[in-house]
Amino acid sequence: MLLDVRTYKCKPGRVPAQLELYKKYGYPVQLRYMGEPLCYAVAESGELNTFTHIWVYESAADREEKRGRMAKDPDWAVYLAENVKAGNLIAQENRLMTPVGFAPQPAMPKIHK
Repeated sequence: MLLDVRTYKCKPGRVPAQLELYKKYGYPVQLRYMGEPLCYAVAESGELNTFTHIWVYESAADREEKRGRMAKDPDWAVYLAENVKAGNLIAQENRLMTPVGFAPQPAMPKIHK
C-alpha cells in the first residue's frame, strides 16, 4: 500500500477560495480515477493557510496508472487552468509513504464512475 500525502500552502486567507475551486473542478475528476481520499484537512495550528490530502494506492504502479489516466482527462486540464488563473497556491509538498504493520491499515478507496 502507498499513501500519497500532499500539503499545499495558499496565500493568506485564500484557503476557502482554493477549496471551492477544487471542489468544483478538481474533486469530481479525481473521484473518477482515484476514488475518495483517505483524508482532506485544513490546518488549525502550526503552518496556517495550508491543507493536506491523502490518497491511497495499492502500489507505485497503481498510482502511476491512475494519475496517468487522470492527466489525459480534459476536465483535469480545465481544473489546472482554473488553478493557474486563481493564483491561490504558493507551494506544494508531496510525500509518498507506506503504512507500518502494527497499526490499522487504511481501506482502498472505491472509484466513482
